[in-house]
Amino acid sequence: MIYVGLLRGINVGGNNKVEMKKLKTTFESLGFTNVITHINSGNIIFESNSIQQGNITAKVEKAIKNDFQLDLNVLVKDINSIVRIFENLPATWVKDKTMRTDVMFLWEKFDFPEVIEKLRTNPVDNIKYVPGALLWNVEGENYSKSGMLNLMGTDLYRNMTIRNVNTFRKIHQIMMDLNNR
Repeated sequence: MIYVGLLRGINVGGNNKVEMKKLKTTFESLGFTNVITHINSGNIIFESNSIQQGNITAKVEKAIKNDFQLDLNVLVKDINSIVRIFENLPATWVKDKTMRTDVMFLWEKFDFPEVIEKLRTNPVDNIKYVPGALLWNVEGENYSKSGMLNLMGTDLYRNMTIRNVNTFRKIHQIMMDLNNR
């Protein structure tokens, strides 16, 4: 099975520094194969034939604590989850000078459709729930009017890890390339 490990809060503002080359070695030491990192924000694509998905998170978090002395939250998603999110992401939702789109991966505590009701969105926000994630989009000119700016510091915010849509699409592509080789 192909997975992506999404580390929350690394290499942000000089905090929780994790070198991707060393992180790759950590994952390989756990027996994972075809380990690929993507950018410096904690995206690790890998394969595992012997470990159940439910056990991967605990093993990875323990290894990161041992190798980096960091207590990090890691969210593991299999290829089927990533494909489902990708298929529900409108192709017109992009991240460029005119638009911002993020994929907000949810921990189990908030992974349910009614999570949208916990958000203080404004009419400028476009938001969709897909199992495992919230998809958020806003026109660039309306970014400062977005109700999603109030998300920081909330319990919901602490139970998600966010990737911009360009990063998400690249993760999806890497996983599909691994799957199709």
